[in-house]
Amino acid sequence: MSVVIPESALPRIGMVSTHGYVAAEPPLGAADTGGQVVYVLELAKKLAQLGFEVDIWTRRFEDQPEMDMVNDRVRVLRVPCGGRNFLGKEYLVSHLPEWAENALRFIKKHGLKYQFFNSHYWDAGYATQRLAEALDVPHVHTPHSLGLWKKQLMERDAPGDAASLEKKYNFTQRINEETLLYRSCDEVIATTPDQLDMIVKDYGAPAEQVNMIPPGYDDNRFYPVSAATRNAIRSRLGFEGKVVLAIGRLARNKGYDLLIDAFSVVATRIPDAVLHLAVGGNEMNPNEQTILRELKEQTVRLGLEARVKFSGFVAEAEMADHYRAADVFVLSSRYEPFGMTAIEAMACGTPTVVTIHGGLFRAVTFGRHALYADTFDKEDLGISIVKVLRHPRLSNRLSRMGAHKARSLFTWTGIAQQLTSLIEERATALAFTDNEWDEPWNDGD
Repeated sequence: MSVVIPESALPRIGMVSTHGYVAAEPPLGAADTGGQVVYVLELAKKLAQLGFEVDIWTRRFEDQPEMDMVNDRVRVLRVPCGGRNFLGKEYLVSHLPEWAENALRFIKKHGLKYQFFNSHYWDAGYATQRLAEALDVPHVHTPHSLGLWKKQLMERDAPGDAASLEKKYNFTQRINEETLLYRSCDEVIATTPDQLDMIVKDYGAPAEQVNMIPPGYDDNRFYPVSAATRNAIRSRLGFEGKVVLAIGRLARNKGYDLLIDAFSVVATRIPDAVLHLAVGGNEMNPNEQTILRELKEQTVRLGLEARVKFSGFVAEAEMADHYRAADVFVLSSRYEPFGMTAIEAMACGTPTVVTIHGGLFRAVTFGRHALYADTFDKEDLGISIVKVLRHPRLSNRLSRMGAHKARSLFTWTGIAQQLTSLIEERATALAFTDNEWDEPWNDGD
């Protein structure tokens, strides 16, 4: 790499996210590029505001530049490995020793010093553990999702399909590498209580090295607006009737087919209900095209083609207004580590229904902050949506209290402060321990 690294007197943090299209302005919805990329970028920006320089390390491929400047304290550094082509996150691991070697050479060449590394997802954790050990720098790992949990849920959903799931998702290697990683790195950051329990009990990580910090959202972008403003937004977007909204990448895990099944329950009870699926990226790969075609075929089979709108990719600048314009937002995933879109919707004052197959539902009070339902049970999910659309008192309470919950727990500033406090407490504890052992024994006591 030939980029010039400017000098800085500020302490430096290394964020590592190796898969997908990580960029200053990422193509959200592209392959392996979604909520995790948003998480890393937003957290990096807040860490910078707290007085750090932040380098976001990722993989370089295709025609990407070696470096992106996010702002004057945050940059994206790209290190090549595995050739020029995009590589899916499930099997990227085989190329990551090369990535770690290249990153190490770059760091030593430019004399970069890091307070700590924070890796994201198991592939980046695998690479970062090698980097951190070589540099003797603390390594904090954020899993985002757990292979063991995902495997259990997917095999329950398709009990006869274990072999093909293993081939697609590389579960055996992933779980083995996760187990080693959680026992080897300095700290593991779970995003939900369920994750924390599984990391300790099922993966065997030392309990004292596992902490919980939830994801965050940008409260400067996602907030409620007045009824008049909301009506103007609805008019601009062409939203009519009772709008049920889902936003996200086109992936089977997101459960859009389950939501369409549930909407068949809604459609018979709420005559003017319309389901808007704002799903996919700017460009779709063959797998995403197949999923979209199957979803459209499903609406035809159910006689819902006139009631389900496929609005496609929503630009980041338009996300908040889409949330605000909806009457209810649904997180319908088969498996969801947390659910950033649901938090953003709540923050915008949109009543929200979330899957029980994930972490967020444990953080909200049913009927106060949000509703939750079993997405595999179309009646449960469908009737939950109906209740929000049919009962204004419930809708108003979820709107008001959901936004309050989001502001109180999930802003990026609070998340960044929790992370830095965790590292500072660890450093203090280590210094205290080292001083104890450095003291000469006083045999006269």
